[in-house]
Amino acid sequence: MSTITGTVKFFNADKGYGFIAPETGGQDAFVHISAVERAGFNTLNQNQRLSYELETDRRGKTSAVNLQTQD
Repeated sequence: MSTITGTVKFFNADKGYGFIAPETGGQDAFVHISAVERAGFNTLNQNQRLSYELETDRRGKTSAVNLQTQD
């Protein structure tokens, strides 16, 4: 998997999901609360810069995983 850098567009902790816009453009990445918690975060903030990888689940849905903050 290759690492992508992007900015949080939206994250709703109550609903448990959000989207990250990649810096290089293209389709926004879906991010689930489970990936956020695995990274040690409680939530994500709008405009927060992150690096992440894309993973496709067994149903074919792609989501952001291995989240890390970017300064």
